[in-house]
Amino acid sequence: MMALALQGGVADAIRRHGSETYPNECCGALIGRDGVVSSSYALPNTTEEGPRRRFRVRPQDYRDAERRAGDSGAELLGFYHSHPDHPARPSQYDLDHAWPFFSYVIVAVREGVPQDMTSWRLRDDRSAFDQEKLVAVSTDGVEQQQASNEDRRAATTERPGKLLEEDRQ
Repeated sequence: MMALALQGGVADAIRRHGSETYPNECCGALIGRDGVVSSSYALPNTTEEGPRRRFRVRPQDYRDAERRAGDSGAELLGFYHSHPDHPARPSQYDLDHAWPFFSYVIVAVREGVPQDMTSWRLRDDRSAFDQEKLVAVSTDGVEQQQASNEDRRAATTERPGKLLEEDRQ
């Protein structure tokens, strides 16, 4: 299983963007190098099909994201978007519009609150997505696996207050 690492603050920025655009889908670019996302770049959702269920990245926005990545000495590693009131799993629409060489991060947003976040890569034959491990990397390089909602609930039950303290780091 491949892995995508999100440096400090990136996961929070994606979750915040999903919450801010709810009930519509948000979308943005993942910028970094060698499978490590150092920043996210929010993009406008310009779909004409209704932003509640779809997102679209215009060619100019794609070029802007590539330019921004290049200007910072990085690369465009992929894209993120939200699924309002739906699981963080790719849809058929996502499959039909993806490219095999990018990572696709999806954050589920339920009633305006960010939930699970997952990452996916399209197979080379474009037949399906494979989930990739999504990890958070602190500024000192320590890897911390992204917690699922079940992990968060268990942590809150077992250690009240501790989860919130860790999330701030």
